[in-house]
Amino acid sequence: MADRAVDRDRVGDVVDGDKDGNAGGAASHELDVVCRPVGWVVGGRAEVADDHWDRETAVIRLDAEQFGPDALYGLADFSHLEVVFHFDRVAPEKIESGARRPRGNPDWPLVGIFAQRGKNRPNRLGVSRCRVLAVEGLEVRVAGLDAVDGTPVLDIKPHMAEFGPRGETTQPEWSVELMREYYE
Repeated sequence: MADRAVDRDRVGDVVDGDKDGNAGGAASHELDVVCRPVGWVVGGRAEVADDHWDRETAVIRLDAEQFGPDALYGLADFSHLEVVFHFDRVAPEKIESGARRPRGNPDWPLVGIFAQRGKNRPNRLGVSRCRVLAVEGLEVRVAGLDAVDGTPVLDIKPHMAEFGPRGETTQPEWSVELMREYYE
């Protein structure tokens, strides 16, 4: 594998290379991405639990040191958001990298961590779609966000139908069963 050049001006807060400072290449596949939260979840559920997220309302409060209210202009015109957040309550030793049975259910198949949406993911990143209830100042009030009070929010994007799947979608029956009460 040939070494790859890294355009340091383009990558911003990305550190790419081995402990000796060599950029990329066969000897190193490490990539540390530094990501500062854009805000935090305020309110809603205090404890992590698996189901009934549509019953929850919370606020996403932007970091006032980084943003002004203009960062949210136009967001109230959308019905839903996509929120990227950090599963900050997952201890590093609980991270999964192989296969497991979702929720430990012996009736469900053994599936790899990338074939499920569990919180014990390698980079502890969550992605959720939720309804926009109101936008005021630096706060977005939402319903159905499956993140708990105090969770760091890494990004907020308006949901646009055109970014949804194109064509027919399929999923295994165990996942339909798992999701049956997730948002109920």
